[in-house]
Amino acid sequence: MENQPTSAVERRLAELGLELPEVAAPVAAYVPALVSGNLVHTSGQLPFIKGELPATGKVGAGVDPVAAKELAATCAVNALAAIKSVIGDLDRITRIVKVVGFVSSDPSFTGQPGVINGASELLGSVFGEAGAHARSAVGVAVLPLDSPVEVELVAEFS
Repeated sequence: MENQPTSAVERRLAELGLELPEVAAPVAAYVPALVSGNLVHTSGQLPFIKGELPATGKVGAGVDPVAAKELAATCAVNALAAIKSVIGDLDRITRIVKVVGFVSSDPSFTGQPGVINGASELLGSVFGEAGAHARSAVGVAVLPLDSPVEVELVAEFS
């Protein structure tokens, strides 16, 4: 492992076989995360792994829903990296407040909630009860860079 986990949250991610990546550089005019009061809002995070999208296209037509669920979990990890970049320590998170997930969907695909469960289940595994959140799972025609999924988070911190 390149970096030793510095927080309980990062140690839990390591137990799950995951490591926080470098924060993805914005692909347009925005910041990856922004603090307002005791909330941090992330921009939509794509499932980049080492700077690359592991899959592109529409879920239900070329991208398998099970693979898309795994990509949604990757988006959540990338969102945690964005949060860390502005609050410094993920142990400061007291609650995941909201998850918004977008699924680039074939018109016949209606399983968006199952895909975004990848992000929700990961957050539950990492934060326990504090990972329970409100959520939207939205099917869309296309996402940036033809990504199959995009996830944004709102987290409360102290």
